[in-house]
Amino acid sequence: MRILLLTRHGQSLFNVEGIVNGDPALDRGLSPLGATQAAHLEGQLAAVAIDLCVTSEFPRAKETARLALGKRAEATATVVDAGLNDVEIGELEGESLDAYHAWKRAHAAATAFPGGESLGDAARRYAGAFERLLARPEETVLCVCHEIPVRYAVNAAHGSDQLDGPIHDVANATPYVFDAAGLGRAVPRLRELAGP
Repeated sequence: MRILLLTRHGQSLFNVEGIVNGDPALDRGLSPLGATQAAHLEGQLAAVAIDLCVTSEFPRAKETARLALGKRAEATATVVDAGLNDVEIGELEGESLDAYHAWKRAHAAATAFPGGESLGDAARRYAGAFERLLARPEETVLCVCHEIPVRYAVNAAHGSDQLDGPIHDVANATPYVFDAAGLGRAVPRLRELAGP
């Protein structure tokens, strides 16, 4: 891999409702605005030859990728990597975003969500997925996943001391560009900051 275009999916129906969703089987896809955002992403990527598209298992990511590729969708190889899935939030599934944030503030990143995984576990999972992307033979890869893996990758590549900053809010359907060296910096930093 030479260039990675890493992007969060377009706005989802759950985003509109302020509901957290970590189970791809329960995802309800994009909102009308999310579909528009994904179509706008097609214009942003129009001048770039994309050799491979990688998505998480979530319908909102797959739908964003399909719309962003536009007429190229059928001709572009696509791979689904569960390592890029959103955080497994267990018993918080379907709860409000406020409840999720309250739980997160009250617990360390090493503490697993009840019935789910910890943020540290998710960071290690993302490191593995990004490492697999680095090993791909295709030169230019579009990767559509979720806010947390994008945030973590950007901050880790930047050399931040925390995965949640300085970049925290990740816009929908907006590409973050990594070269191989940048993603290569992110992978060990993700593992380091994920903790034991």
